[in-house]
Amino acid sequence: MPSQLATIADHIRYAFSRLNAESVYFGHGYDNPWDEAVQLVLQTLELPWDFDRDLWSCALTASERELVLERLHKRTEERVPLAYLTGQAWFCGMRFHVNSNVLVPRSPIAELIENHFTPWLNLEPQRVLDICTGSGCIGIALAEVYSEAHVDLVDISPEAISVAEQNIAEYRLEGRVVAHLSDGCEELLHQNVPPYQLIVANPPYVDAQDMADLPDEYHHEPRLGLEAGIDGLDLVHRLLREATKLLADGGLLVMEVGNSWPALEEAYPNVAFTWVEFERGGHGVFVMNANELRAMALND
Repeated sequence: MPSQLATIADHIRYAFSRLNAESVYFGHGYDNPWDEAVQLVLQTLELPWDFDRDLWSCALTASERELVLERLHKRTEERVPLAYLTGQAWFCGMRFHVNSNVLVPRSPIAELIENHFTPWLNLEPQRVLDICTGSGCIGIALAEVYSEAHVDLVDISPEAISVAEQNIAEYRLEGRVVAHLSDGCEELLHQNVPPYQLIVANPPYVDAQDMADLPDEYHHEPRLGLEAGIDGLDLVHRLLREATKLLADGGLLVMEVGNSWPALEEAYPNVAFTWVEFERGGHGVFVMNANELRAMALND
C-alpha cells in the first residue's frame, strides 16, 4: 500500500510496479518502466539522475511522498508525459525546461549534433538556423557544439518562444542565440539575414492517419507541433523553398520528417534523398547540401 512507502527505493519500486501494470506509452525520454520510475522519483525529489544508490534508503518527507504519488497518478491515470510533470527533459546530455506548450525533446538529430554532422558537414558553421525550435533544445545544443556560431531559432508559437528564451537564459547564451517569432522562415526572409552554413528543421510532420493512432501521451503535446495534414508534408514543402533562399554555398540542410518520408519521396520522385542511419534508433531524417537543394528547387 502507498501508505507503507517510506524510502526512495520504496517509491521507485512502487512506481515501477504501477508503470509496469498500466498501459502507459514510453516514448518521451525513456523506453521502459524501470528507467521512467527511477527518474520520476529522482526528478520529483530534485536529485540528479545518477544519485548514489547507497542513499536510496533515505526516507521521504510527507510532502515529498505526496508529490511523488500525485505525479505517478497523473502519469498512469491521465497519461501525462513525465517531462511535463517534472518540467524538464534531457537532450544531447543537456537539461531543458519544458511545458505543454512545446514538444518533449526526443529527436534523433541529437546523434548528428554529437557527431558534428560527420561526414556531411565539412566546415565550422558561423551561422546556424533551427526551424520550428519548440523548447530551443536543438539550437541551444548546436550553440554548445559550435561555440563561435551565431544561432537563430524560429517558431510560430509565442508560448514556445517563451520557453526557448528561458532555456537560452539558463545556458547564458543571450546575444549569440536569438529566438524569433516567425511563421516558418518568413521573419528572417523579411529581415534579409545573411545565409546560414547549417540549417536544422524539425517541423510538424505527423500525417492524418498517424495523428488518429497516436497514444494518449501525445495528445498532451501541442497539436501545432505534430499535425501536418493528410500526408504530413503541409509545412515541409514551404520550408524547402525557404531554405533554398537561406542556405549558404557549401552549407547543409538537415530535416526530420519521421514516418512521412515515403510521402516526401513520392512528392519529389527525381530527388535522391540521403536518409541518415542512426546507431541509437530513429528514422526519417535527411541531409542535403546547398547544391542538391537548389537543384531540387529548379526541378520542382
